[in-house]
Amino acid sequence: MLSKTQFIFSYLNHNLKSTPTNPFINLQTKPISSLKVVWRKDSKLDQAIEIDKRYRLCARVVKEVLNEPGQVIPLRYLEKRRERMGLTVKVRTFLTKNPGMLSKTQFIFSYLNHNLKSTPTNPFINLQTKPISSLKVVWRKDSKLDQAIEIDKRYRLCARVVKEVLNEPGQVIPLRYLEKRRERMGLTVKVRTFLTKNPGLFTSYYDKIKPKTQPVEFLRVSDRLKDFLEEEERVYSENEHWIMSKLCKLLMMSKDKVLSVDKLVHVKREFGFPNDFLVNLVPKYPQYFRLVGCPGEGQSFLELVLWEPEFAKSVIERRAEEESRLTGIQVRPNFHVKLPSGFFLRKEMREWVRDWMELDYVSPYEDVSQLDQASREMEKRTVGVFHELLSLSLHKRVPVPILGKFSDEYRFSNAFSSVFTRHSGIFYMSLKGGIKTAMLREAYKGDKLIDRDPLLQIKDKFAELLEEGWRVRAEQLRYHREAVNKDMEMMAMKNVEYDKHACDE
Repeated sequence: MLSKTQFIFSYLNHNLKSTPTNPFINLQTKPISSLKVVWRKDSKLDQAIEIDKRYRLCARVVKEVLNEPGQVIPLRYLEKRRERMGLTVKVRTFLTKNPGMLSKTQFIFSYLNHNLKSTPTNPFINLQTKPISSLKVVWRKDSKLDQAIEIDKRYRLCARVVKEVLNEPGQVIPLRYLEKRRERMGLTVKVRTFLTKNPGLFTSYYDKIKPKTQPVEFLRVSDRLKDFLEEEERVYSENEHWIMSKLCKLLMMSKDKVLSVDKLVHVKREFGFPNDFLVNLVPKYPQYFRLVGCPGEGQSFLELVLWEPEFAKSVIERRAEEESRLTGIQVRPNFHVKLPSGFFLRKEMREWVRDWMELDYVSPYEDVSQLDQASREMEKRTVGVFHELLSLSLHKRVPVPILGKFSDEYRFSNAFSSVFTRHSGIFYMSLKGGIKTAMLREAYKGDKLIDRDPLLQIKDKFAELLEEGWRVRAEQLRYHREAVNKDMEMMAMKNVEYDKHACDE
């Protein structure tokens, strides 16, 4: 009935006024709005709003910066606008919790770094919270990889002593001269004690240092060590092409395709270069190498003459090509991540690593002069360079201070060593012996090196030489102990007979 008389109430509303004497207007009882329906929550639709909440908040902060002149703003000014932007935490806390948002707007912070200066009264540069280097990962000891370094410690010590003798004229040296160099060689015992524990390396003889002096003890290379040196030359000769390609790769990864001769000599042991590679190897390949500069410390350089495309493929790219060939499926080049058991990454770090791994692989041989040093792409390239350098090394490990010598040539940042802890699934940084050593995880299984360089044959031969000497010494000690035991038994028997004879008397 109300619906049929709706026009009456409409007429009343527009044309009449309610008065105490004429209250008929109250006949309208709001027939539609008075119909109540109980509200019921829809969780899915509420969730749709909640999902966008964080993105809208990030967008408001970005918009606040973009609306500023020059798209820059002091951090303290932005802090004062927290309430307007709807932030419930401090701006610095917000930036730390949203590193992904910072990386997407990296152009803003790059502009700040290159064009503006930070002062105590205007610290706007702090808006960039270093989204990469600020991601901290707690260092965790890996006992098995540390053990791999400890195993080689004795061999390296023996190699240093041998090298000291081989560098002498005629490869002979007075024993007392060698004794004076103990500290430089890292010997903690006397040289004579070292020679006793490691027989087979040298033979001793007596000779005069000067015509009118008394004869003194000299050391010279033993016949077994001479055989090893000949075997070493053979291995170097057989792997000359591999050594040459290593040298090319080191030059091709560098910024200007030039490296200091002094630095190359300093790392020759890590990469397995012969002692005379600058004299005998480099001149053999004038199509690849050219020595430039002047003789003298820090003034000579090795320059790349020809870019060889075959050498410009990293270990990761070759591995992806091989997997593609075997499976028939296109495999994207990327790093192998092998986190140690029990290793834990914080949520924000896990998300960052996941996003970082999805980035395209940047070859260490590519020109990256256009990349921002603080970008994630540059981080990808830096990790690629370290991976390639460690892959080219003999033991798939290099001391961090040695890598630091090439910071300028390979565009490493000042805080480059944090890369090894930030990417703990790819690298391990050992602190064994008080020296930081970067190691490639995928090259090891426990404490055993499984990715072996062909030049490691030399180390294996040297280890055989040492172990043979250790066996000889162990036999000598055993014979000596047996002889001492026999003498003691005979003395004991004589004492028994003497005591018996004394009792009889």
